[in-house]
Amino acid sequence: MTAELVRGQNHPLPQARLEIRVSAGTPVVAAATLGDENGTVHGAEWVAHPGTPALPGLEVSRQAAADHRLAVDLDAVPDAVHRVSVLLALAAADAAGPFRFGAVAAPFVAVTGLDGTEVASYTITGLEAESAVVALELYRRQGAWKVRAVGQGYAGGLAELLADQGLPQAHRLAGTVQEAVAGGLARSVPAPSPQTADGDRARQTAAPALGPDHGAGAPQGTPAPVPAASPYGPQGAGGPQTSGGPQTSGGPIDYSHPRRQHAAPPVPAPTAPPAAPGQPAQPVAGDATGWSMDERLYNQVWGMFEDLARTAAAYRSAVDFAESRMEKEIDQALSDPRSRIGGQGDAAREAARTRHAQLVAQAREALDRDVAQLAAEAAVVEPALPAAYARWDNPVWHAYRVPMEIPMAVRLGDLRLPEADRIRIPMLVRLPLERGLWIDSGRSGSLDGSFADSHERGRLALEAAVAHAARLLAVYPAGEFTVHVIDPSGAGTQALAPLVQSGVLAAPPALGAAGTADVLARLTQRVDLVQMALRGGAADALPPGLDTSQQLLIVNDFPHGFDDRAVNQLRYLADEGPAVGVHLMLVADREESAGYGPLLDPLWRSLLRLTPVADDHLADPWVGHAWTYEPSLVPPGSQVLQQVLTMVAAARHSWNR
Repeated sequence: MTAELVRGQNHPLPQARLEIRVSAGTPVVAAATLGDENGTVHGAEWVAHPGTPALPGLEVSRQAAADHRLAVDLDAVPDAVHRVSVLLALAAADAAGPFRFGAVAAPFVAVTGLDGTEVASYTITGLEAESAVVALELYRRQGAWKVRAVGQGYAGGLAELLADQGLPQAHRLAGTVQEAVAGGLARSVPAPSPQTADGDRARQTAAPALGPDHGAGAPQGTPAPVPAASPYGPQGAGGPQTSGGPQTSGGPIDYSHPRRQHAAPPVPAPTAPPAAPGQPAQPVAGDATGWSMDERLYNQVWGMFEDLARTAAAYRSAVDFAESRMEKEIDQALSDPRSRIGGQGDAAREAARTRHAQLVAQAREALDRDVAQLAAEAAVVEPALPAAYARWDNPVWHAYRVPMEIPMAVRLGDLRLPEADRIRIPMLVRLPLERGLWIDSGRSGSLDGSFADSHERGRLALEAAVAHAARLLAVYPAGEFTVHVIDPSGAGTQALAPLVQSGVLAAPPALGAAGTADVLARLTQRVDLVQMALRGGAADALPPGLDTSQQLLIVNDFPHGFDDRAVNQLRYLADEGPAVGVHLMLVADREESAGYGPLLDPLWRSLLRLTPVADDHLADPWVGHAWTYEPSLVPPGSQVLQQVLTMVAAARHSWNR
């Protein structure tokens, strides 16, 4: 629950990695100072400002703007730092702007988690002649961090504020900050422009908390009642949503994503070289906004997905309009009996078909232009992707090293549309996983006619599951991701060999009813213990030796060999596990579970369905296209999977020592 602070009030901070979001009625300069236990700032190197935006554990905006997002990692600040003060100042270089906070709306600041959840907020009221203010203070007390609403204003501006914090040569640093603003290092970023006729695309950024996700949609390419999954956002039961609400006939359709936020993080992205007149801008990897290159690439992939969806929707809408218009014109021409005599009817039909062909050609020309631009962007983005986002054939895997931090997302495959079959959009899913995975070994919806033999389907599905599990293991730091396998009949021995032989599994695959019961009992107990600890506010009271890493359970050949108790435990893990770090990956053919009746329907609905071959079964959440999903598989003959798993196993063993 958000704490709405008043001046002087404090509130505990539940996590170390935070964002400070600022909203003001006019462009302001955002800065932050690091202070010791007495609040003293010892030098310019203790101040983050537009000219020097990054310090250990702290990053501020380079721009003067009405909206800011500051990044804070309290675990990364030096041990000597006991206080982080967030400062706001009016830009003196803006002669047309106000010179005191009393002339504008009261600034609003909020402390949020990285997922956008507000922890505390504060509206800075009571300011009059002040042109600089200490908005918030994050301070260390008895090993824990808290936030305090300060709201201390200074009529003497930033120089007076810094001097009050004990900073030597405060006036010189204040001048440096204002010079950085005036010199253009902190230019305001204008709002993105709409789609233009020359094909330039306005790139927005997805908020970090709303990254590529998945939800339920209308069935596409799968037998009812299997729900389609949406790879990039939840879709309500009412079908696809658009940001513009109900559309009226004759008006433009808004295909933008309804949850895209217009407020962009302040860190500037790489800029493309100037384009030749009349030519589209040259694409650059990482041209979206974000705090890091990984986030920029993640947001850029988001934009590519949205752009392709919008472009294809516009083309389909134009073709539908052309066909409807042609039919209407022909009906009108033939409704008059006089036009049926002689060549008038034939001429009217020919004219209608000509106009139809012209409209379709214009729509195709626009589609080809946009697709060419997207293809050029994909050609520069794909090689620049980090391992977590890259295909297995990307050379980045040959330089793989076990990461030190968890990435924003992981790639689970590719998405494409028939209008642009050559473009593959990476399907990125946020980490930690918010729902389990179902690798479908059934034949429903498959685009590959040879995918028919049940044994072959099961083998391919388990190989896909192994590739997904290996990628998850590879993108987590050592010791922070654990994989368990249940293979009741032992039918998956060959496909599971890479995981078993490399030594990355927590234990050998569980066989038979006894092994299945043991693994399920341990994981359900772990979920219960962590839930009780979190609900009781005693997360540090977990039993010693409890593995607190993220857990993934691969279940092969479900539901064969599973009794009612085991089925209920799996449903429990699918529903309750993701919130406490336990994730499920089923390798199953839904048709073979028909004997359980509706008992398993909630289980299937809670999982994201993936397939081992290309399959039309994913629906985007706002336009409703049926996207073809292609799994991320290791190229035949490649040793990259074994090499990566060997490094993961070595890092895991070193971590356990």
